[in-house]
Amino acid sequence: MKEAVSRAGEMLRELLENIPILQVESIGAEAMSGDWEPDLIAQLLVDGRQHVLVCAYKPNGQPRHARSALLELRNYVAHRAPQATPVFISPYLSPAVKLLCEEKGVGYLDREGNARIAFGGVFIERVVADKPAAEQRELKSLFRPKSAQVLRAMLRAPGRAWRVTELAEITKVSLGHISNVRTGLIDREWARASNDGLVLSEPDALLDAWRESYTAPPGERLRFYTPLHGNAFEDAARGALATKDGPGRAAFASFSAAQWLAPYGRTGTHYFFADEEGLHRLQAALKLAPASKGENVVVIVPKDSGLLADTVEPAPGAVCTSPVQTFLDLSIAGERGAEAADHLRRERLTWPQ
Repeated sequence: MKEAVSRAGEMLRELLENIPILQVESIGAEAMSGDWEPDLIAQLLVDGRQHVLVCAYKPNGQPRHARSALLELRNYVAHRAPQATPVFISPYLSPAVKLLCEEKGVGYLDREGNARIAFGGVFIERVVADKPAAEQRELKSLFRPKSAQVLRAMLRAPGRAWRVTELAEITKVSLGHISNVRTGLIDREWARASNDGLVLSEPDALLDAWRESYTAPPGERLRFYTPLHGNAFEDAARGALATKDGPGRAAFASFSAAQWLAPYGRTGTHYFFADEEGLHRLQAALKLAPASKGENVVVIVPKDSGLLADTVEPAPGAVCTSPVQTFLDLSIAGERGAEAADHLRRERLTWPQ
């Protein structure tokens, strides 16, 4: 921690020394009395006038950790150094944390180069759009298949309090993995821990981040042509999807699922997710023939079996991927898909604030 604070001090010095009217007299940790001490204090001369920056460093800059640091900084400045400027420093600050700092009147700086510090006629602001590799890996981990099964279950009932054991039983995901998801959600303040269990507090923020990180699920993408159209196609598809006996699952997906969940605009291609047995059932029912071009049916056989466990049936036999999964798939389906995704979200994915 001491080494990390030292690096934070060097980073702050480098930022400040680029300001012509500013002279850095010292940056370092100073022994203070009291319940809380700043990690760094910067003594500055601004156009000949003295000024002080009181800085807190946290190795984790997620909202839950940032909020406590901002409270400590504001209390310290209010009671011990009313003329000083509070600054929060961390390896990476998300847009949510930067906004939180601005709302609390606290400056900020991170290792990626994001900064916003204002004092004594000085205003510094730098914005770096890219997320660091570590943050990208962490987010991807939160949305990988096993974690996604947990998130989909929670988003079905965002107001519900979930015990870790309940989520494990419903999703068939290990307790350890669910605990990691729980930590990730709480750190980002997308969920909170209550006496009754884990509750999603910001489902919209979670869905926004998932959409931003989402890529097409890995699996085999197969193209077919069916001679069936209109009611004949719909009846045959619903008959195949509604089959309960024996192995095999299949569901309307993407634009085809959206037609049942929140109709927006028809396409000439029908989309399905299916496992191997479900694929065979669709091939027989829809009279599918392989097509290298001119296809009107696309069937994806995903590696993630959880996608076919998360379905809804808005009409008898019309088994569809869930609203959340349909929204995600539409969001990467091009311009019309993005519009259909936004429409689906307005119609089916709104939660009480």
